[in-house]
Parts: sequence; C-alpha cells; structure tokens
Amino acid sequence: MASTTSTDVLPAGCRIFTTVPDLCFLPEFVFGGLVWILVASTRVYPDNPLGWVMFVSVFCFVMTTLWIFIFLCGANQSSIWPTLDVAYHFIAAVFYLSASVALAYITFVRGRATLQPAELLKNYRLDIAAVVMSYVATLLYFIHAILSGIRWRRS
Repeated sequence: MASTTSTDVLPAGCRIFTTVPDLCFLPEFVFGGLVWILVASTRVYPDNPLGWVMFVSVFCFVMTTLWIFIFLCGANQSSIWPTLDVAYHFIAAVFYLSASVALAYITFVRGRATLQPAELLKNYRLDIAAVVMSYVATLLYFIHAILSGIRWRRS
C-alpha cells in the first residue's frame, strides 16, 4: 500500500515542467519579461508609477528565474518550501496587479490626447501591449498561487 505522507512535496529537476502549478513558471517568465521590455522601450513618463511597474517586472523576472533554478537544482525539499511557494506567488500577483492598474491608468491618460505625433502613438501602442502582458502575468501568478496553495494544503 502506498504511503500518503511523502517527503517529496515539491517537484525537483525537470519534473517541474510536468506538474500543474509549476507549468506556470515559463509563461510567467515570458510575460513578465515582455512587460519589462515593453515598458523599458517607451519613454518613462511619469516617473513614479512607471518606476513601480519597472521594479515589479524586474523583481518578479529575477525572482522567478531564481525560483526556477532552486526547483531545478532540487533545493526546495525542505518542509517550508510549499509555504514559501504560495507566499511568493501571492505577493507577485499582488505586485503585478498594482503595477497593471498603474500602467493601465497611465496608458489611459496618455491616450486621451487627441493629436498625437507618430512617436507618441508608437509609445502608446507599446504601452497598450505592456498593459495586456501585465494583466496576463498577473493572472498567471494568481493561478500559480492558487494551485500552489492547493498543493500546500494537501501536503
């Protein structure tokens, strides 16, 4: 009879690419990187809200990269890692949600100008793409947090 308690709560190595919550790693990585690239490629005005968007996208990109390497190396086998996994992805979802709202507001305000030179129109379109990617990244982190929470409760 199989044991219901397992010390191998979180996947390690290449198994992270086959488990349900951890399948979100690569899309989070890709969409977060796209937000970073799209916001960085436009004129950062006003500084304060877009600075927060850049911080969130770079922070989550770096932390997700670190998280993937921790999981790939198998250093996540301690009993505290399921809790850390839920906490990180929930915090990332909240950060991305706040950054997405700020970015959407700034993009909306920029789009209200009726006459736009070609350069401003290009930046506006890049900002719209960044808003969409930011909300997709928010959704991915939120789904990952929920699925990691379910996995945590089962352990």
